[in-house]
Amino acid sequence: MRVVESWSRVTGLLREHAPADHADLSGPATERMLAAAEERMGIALPHDLRAWLLRNNLDLPEGDADDDAACSGFAGFPDEGSFFLGIRSIEKLHANRPLPEGIDEWIPFLSDQDGWSGRFIDARDGSVGSRFVGEATTTGEYPSLADCFDSVAAMLTSIAGGSRPTGSVAEGRLVWS
Repeated sequence: MRVVESWSRVTGLLREHAPADHADLSGPATERMLAAAEERMGIALPHDLRAWLLRNNLDLPEGDADDDAACSGFAGFPDEGSFFLGIRSIEKLHANRPLPEGIDEWIPFLSDQDGWSGRFIDARDGSVGSRFVGEATTTGEYPSLADCFDSVAAMLTSIAGGSRPTGSVAEGRLVWS
């Protein structure tokens, strides 16, 4: 499965170049958690999203989550202002941030803390788009979640090689400047 391979490349690069960030990755979601979330959201999770969440459910432990934040997840990655979401935050953001008319089968997987911007999977075709409240939504930015993760792996590779103007590693963590 391509999305699993792509995500494995991302986590492998984190393990090698940002081991402290890699150590913060949480364990997987369970089928039971995903089925319950699908029922509450009223939409089936796309196969790629399901496969990814079964590898890493990036929700913070309930006691560590900020109740005032629209969502929470693995902070500071893939950039300073956004983060990958776990299933609780996916549900919360899906319920509270509708997209423009015509895109009703969207599932967010990456967001900023207030939920104003991020990336989503179009559940109809598995493509990845991006959104920013008050601006036009971009659909089909990546053909799949695997392609999106491939771009993250390329970014991590350029950071590790010192060829990216923003982003470096210090004390085992990604640093954005």
